[in-house]
Amino acid sequence: MILVIGGAGYIGSHIVKELLEQGRDVIVLDNLTTGKRDAVDPRAELIEADLSDRKVLKELFQSKPIEAVMHFAANSLVGESVNKPYKYYENNVGKTIILLEEMKEANINNFVFSSTAAVYGIPETDLISEDLATKPINPYGRSKLMVEHILEDAFQAHGLNYVTLRYFNAAGAYHTGEIGESHDPETHLIPIILGHLLGERESISVFGTDYPTQDGTCIRDYIHVSDLASAHILAVDALIDKKVDRRVYNLGNGAGYSVKEVIEACQEVTGIQANVVESPRRAGDPAVLVASSKKIRDELNWAAKYDLNAIISSAWNWHKNRTY
Repeated sequence: MILVIGGAGYIGSHIVKELLEQGRDVIVLDNLTTGKRDAVDPRAELIEADLSDRKVLKELFQSKPIEAVMHFAANSLVGESVNKPYKYYENNVGKTIILLEEMKEANINNFVFSSTAAVYGIPETDLISEDLATKPINPYGRSKLMVEHILEDAFQAHGLNYVTLRYFNAAGAYHTGEIGESHDPETHLIPIILGHLLGERESISVFGTDYPTQDGTCIRDYIHVSDLASAHILAVDALIDKKVDRRVYNLGNGAGYSVKEVIEACQEVTGIQANVVESPRRAGDPAVLVASSKKIRDELNWAAKYDLNAIISSAWNWHKNRTY
């Protein structure tokens, strides 16, 4: 049985569905502040509670045969983290410590952590590998890196087995169109574009067209949420089967797509022309951010399957018929 913390969120809900499709028993714990009840597959048991509720965690760990925990419950808005750092350290770090303490008490020793490539800050290389120095530039990235350090300390202190997965931009939707990407406020490029094409906003802004890239716009790493799900499931199985004990892996498509390429792909998939407004660069935006997935490919035989058109097609299928 797998416990998915934050399983009503965008990424968590997709992983829950993939686990269930494989015949796994799944419990979701989510306080539903940003997660959506309708995104949770009804085959999973949903416990509406906050991660900081020790009583709920104790009862859950004592009553259920949980063999691994997957953790997605984090605040993740970079701008908000700058303005509200205490919120991010309390939720992303403090509450994770509570979870890890209760896991230790219950002798549950397998942990998959959803981290972020934001721990690298502004890297000096275009292709990011796991041995690159971690220099986060905002409280969100720092909060995730703090948890990574805590996990290593927990391994050294009492043998916690963990896999940390770092990635940039999850995108796309489940192949049936049942669940997809929904944030409030929405800050991610692909749903912003698709929302615009559905008439939800008048235009979309391109921040900077003079970067040293092939078309002058920033290049970013976009990865299908189902590819992320397969990586997380490979990771949890590797822990349960004792194939790994502590690992940090990047997840990425290895190439990246420019902002203009994403806009053009959205127009091609939907058949609708976008109203694009060119705006000045945003402070701190690197020209290229792309993650290398060589390590997880070599060790767990994982690779991204979906290209940009497949990502956008699945997202469009959901956005046209979204129910939450």
